[in-house]
Amino acid sequence: MGRLFGTDGVRGRANADLTPELALAVAVAAAHTLAETDKSHPPLAVVGRDTRASGEMLEAAVVAGLTSAGANVVRVGVLPTPAVAFLTAEAKADLGVMLSASHNPMPDNGIKLFAAGGHKLPDEIEMRIEEAVKANATTAWKRPVGAGVGRVHDLLDGADHYVQHLVGTVPHRLDGIKVVVDCANGAAADVAPVAYREAGAEVIAIHAEPDGLNINDECGSNHIEALRAAVVEHGAHLGIAHDGDADRCVAVTADGNEVDGDQVMAILALAMRDAGELTQDTLVATVMSNLGLRLAMSEHGIRLVETKVGDRYVLEELRASGLALGGEQSGHIVLPAYATTGDGVLTGLHLMARMAATGTSLAELAAVVTKLPQVLINVPVGDRTVGAAAPAVRAEVERAEAELGETGRVLLRPSGTEPLVRVMVEAATEDTAREVAERIAEQVRTASPVA
Repeated sequence: MGRLFGTDGVRGRANADLTPELALAVAVAAAHTLAETDKSHPPLAVVGRDTRASGEMLEAAVVAGLTSAGANVVRVGVLPTPAVAFLTAEAKADLGVMLSASHNPMPDNGIKLFAAGGHKLPDEIEMRIEEAVKANATTAWKRPVGAGVGRVHDLLDGADHYVQHLVGTVPHRLDGIKVVVDCANGAAADVAPVAYREAGAEVIAIHAEPDGLNINDECGSNHIEALRAAVVEHGAHLGIAHDGDADRCVAVTADGNEVDGDQVMAILALAMRDAGELTQDTLVATVMSNLGLRLAMSEHGIRLVETKVGDRYVLEELRASGLALGGEQSGHIVLPAYATTGDGVLTGLHLMARMAATGTSLAELAAVVTKLPQVLINVPVGDRTVGAAAPAVRAEVERAEAELGETGRVLLRPSGTEPLVRVMVEAATEDTAREVAERIAEQVRTASPVA
């Protein structure tokens, strides 16, 4: 067994890499690791899933694992990942489990874990769970019997409770805004259109008919072509696309141009600054965010703090520094005042609220960020550490950085799970970015060739 946890939980092809046996083992290990053993009552877990057919199978395995460890389980059914995090906190549960592979295609599935309060797990806790699974420690723990076995209950109004929470955060009604929402045939298929309508928007929902097999299938935040066309066809003010578990939000303007997570963050940062809600006038983003975001924020007096790639690292920085806004270029946006993790529907509501409050189009709001051309090359290597750290590679990177100066940047990043080195270059023109990226990529290939 290789590394179990990736940047966002355990993920793999359902019933092949991610088997029911593995799901059960992870659930048992998580229950023993996260549950408070000094309580006078059994630990409590909240379990949800997205619309993948394999989620039914994996949910059964996870529930079996949790109850065999003595935990009571509240099943909330098909809900977005941030809804599971929210309900974990609301129920004062010891842990939450979301079965989803996010934006990945249907054959994949995953296990996302939340600690008490609905927070994502730090690296050290994930490592403890992973070590327990790998050591087969799940078979060594004493199993409760009789009344000690956990019980299972279904929460039937979880979606309503979550929608009420979302709508209650909106600083301005959305009356007069017409939006097309692409639900990715995923977990947002029911809640996103309802939340947007209850906040006042006129909503046209597409890809909101999940059948267990069509999640993320040429739709959602990774495939916005149909959304572009629908926005133009219906004369909508904007379009919003979520991914399979609705922790992402990307948008398109009235004329179909994409507005990515960097631009959404900039819009929200300015709105929150104007409202006195942007703590320390600081935004948190990852190193993958476009240089244009940093330049735009600097121009408006907003400091940008960068983290490693992964919304979990954004979350850690937000919590550690008490900050109010962060996210990723991919559309994971975190508003800690209202959510413990990235929430696509929450983001969509606040994006439209800014439009409604200012009477300004999304295109005009997004123009605050001038994105620099960005080229990313994934270089297969024999050893990703050698490929990224070789002297010839570092020398080429330093040469490129000297050439680009403040008009561009270079990011060299070994993959956390694959034998790849990711070479990302931003420059004033796409031709320059590609030429520099190819030069560095060639040095990486030479330093660590694939066997």
